[in-house]
Order: sequence, then structure tokens, then C-alpha cells
Amino acid sequence: MRVLIVHNRYLIRAGEDACWANEQSLLLERGHEVVNYTRDNREMDGLSSWKTGLRSVWSSEDYSSLRETIRRHRPDIMTIHNFFPLISPAAYYAAKAEGVPVVQTLHNYRLLCLGSYLFRDGKVCEDCLDKSFPWPGIFHGCYRQNRLVSGGVAAMLTAHQALNTWKRLVNIYIALTDFSREKFIQGGLPAEKIIVKPNFVNADPGPGKGTGGYALYVGRLSAEKGLDTMMAAWREVGRLIPLKIIGEGALADRVAEAASNNPAIEYLGSKSSSEVAEAIKGASFLIFPSRWYEGLPLTIIESYAAGTPVIASAMGAMSSLVEHGKTGLHFRAGDVVDLIRQVQWAISHPIELAAMRDAARAEFEAKYTAEKNYQAMMQIYHLALSHGRAA
Repeated sequence: MRVLIVHNRYLIRAGEDACWANEQSLLLERGHEVVNYTRDNREMDGLSSWKTGLRSVWSSEDYSSLRETIRRHRPDIMTIHNFFPLISPAAYYAAKAEGVPVVQTLHNYRLLCLGSYLFRDGKVCEDCLDKSFPWPGIFHGCYRQNRLVSGGVAAMLTAHQALNTWKRLVNIYIALTDFSREKFIQGGLPAEKIIVKPNFVNADPGPGKGTGGYALYVGRLSAEKGLDTMMAAWREVGRLIPLKIIGEGALADRVAEAASNNPAIEYLGSKSSSEVAEAIKGASFLIFPSRWYEGLPLTIIESYAAGTPVIASAMGAMSSLVEHGKTGLHFRAGDVVDLIRQVQWAISHPIELAAMRDAARAEFEAKYTAEKNYQAMMQIYHLALSHGRAA
């Protein structure tokens, strides 16, 4: 099969970028041909806010370029990870014009929310979920804290909802969890087109021993990730176990300051994939304090691959991904005292924590291996092809 993969890369490498790279590798390793069409958010340098907004609605440049790419390579299918903001939904129309079926992976909630997270002012926000025009998102400047640019994103969502783009031009949507599938159905996407397929770890790191004697956070350093909750908790539990933090993002300076003020916190900055894998294998447990619903955090799957239990906030995707008392522990999102309580329990129950390591690894082998994901991916691609022929 020849697969055209479309992706707009982020300024700071995110889980979506990793999933995009993993999918390429998975297909290539199994003998398929991959054609990449990518844009990079660094290309936005020099673009004014209003030009960025207009381009997010429709990119004539990418429409023409994608049609040319399709004519040159004749892919069997187009799979899109992220079209926003540079490529735009023009990608769907280019595929339609050339008779190529489309699979869209729903990594975040961009089709329902200007900010893509369903998160505002430190808490979950669904104000725009039932709106035909997402005016609350403009009022609050939910995209980049900028009302003008937020207006451009709102125009994109409203225009393509009116054109029925989301319902007509996508053959199959991939939701990462049952939770996110239900949210997208609530937001108006057709239920019959949404199939759940989780992320995966392409290169199995093998189980670790967790003998490093530290807790670990890996991920984006931003407000929706619940870092304030975690760092506040470590003012209390730091005397029991040190915390290592890996990542980069808007709150990097705040994390570095917390590390300088608390010897139990070590900020390691950005690390390579292999270094992250080794850090996860050595951790007693992973801390995942996110305060938004999440898609399907690759970090949790990587932890399961290493047999590392996860202490996660009990909301959104995490409430089902982490089984309390089996593959990890839950705490109430934003609740410092509850996080402290769960960390203390984990440290004081080494036998149960060891059993969680085995259960986490078994969960990975049952659901998140490359082979299981490949089988599911091929089923989805063939279903999209059959839909395309029927159309």
C-alpha cells in the first residue's frame, strides 16, 4: 500500500509528532511505501495574525501542492495527523478532488475547541462544545491568548462546519480512547465514522527494574499538564523520594525555579528518546498530573512498556488508561493533598508496587504493541478504502 501522511509539525516536539514518526516507521518496516507531506510551525515566523487566521481556513498553496503530490505518487490513502494551522482543511478537498480516501487521527480536540484542549483558566471548559459559532473561545482568546487569531480559528471551524467538511470529506476518524470518541460524537462528528485505535510504542524498550529510587515526570511543560499540583506536592513528599522532570515548554523557567528552591526536584530539560526510555525504566513510578482530558498520552504507554506504574489524575483518558491499584494509582486532578496521599501509599507498599510493574507491562503487551497497532491500522485503512469506493 502507498500511504500519504500529512502532518503540520509543532514548534516544540509533542506527542503527535512522535505518533506521526512512529506510524511512518511502522508502515515502512512492513513493506509499505510512505509519502510525507509536512509543514512546520516555524514557517509562521513573519506571518501576521490575520494572515495566519485566514490560512487556517483555507490554504490555496497547500491545496495545489497536495493535488500535485497525489498526482505524482498516486497514494492509495491519505492519513492526516494535524492540518492546523498551515495546511488547513484544504487537504481534505485536495484528496477528494483526486479520489483518495482520508483517515484523520484525532490527537486533540481542535475540531471542537479553539485551544484544542477543552481547558481554560486552570480547569476543563466545554463552553464551545454545543455552539454553532464558538464565540466564547474568541472572547477568551483561547488560541494563543489572542482574540484576533482566535477569531481566525473560529472562522475555520464555523466555515467547515457549514460546508459539512468534517462529515463529508473524512472517511474514517481515529479516536485514541473511548472517552474522546464520546466527546467527538457529543461535538457533532458522525459516530459511524469514528473508530478507536490507541497510540503505540514502535520500539519495545523491554521492562525496566525501577531501581533508580526516583519519581519521574515526562512531557510538555505547560499549565494544562498540572505541573503546579505536582511541584506543590513535592514540597511535602520530596523527603521521601526525589522527582526528576524531563521536558520543555512555556513553564520551563518556573520548573527550573522550583528545582532551584527544592533539592528534591531535578529539572533535566529535553532529552533524547533513548534517554527518556532509560529514565522511565529506572523510575519507581511516573507522575502524570494533567488537568485536561488528554488524547492518549504516549508517556503512559511508554511507562507501561517499561513496566513502570503511573500515578495519574483521574479524569478524561487517564481514568480508564490507568487502572487504580493495578497499573497505577489515581488522584483527584488538581488536588495536592490527594497526590501526596497516593505517593506516600506507593512508597510504603513496595510489594504492591512491584505487582503493578508486572501488570503495567502486561497491559502494554495486550494493547499497545506495534504489531497489534499495525493490525488495527490495516483494518481501518481497508475500511476507508471501501468507503471511498462506495462514495
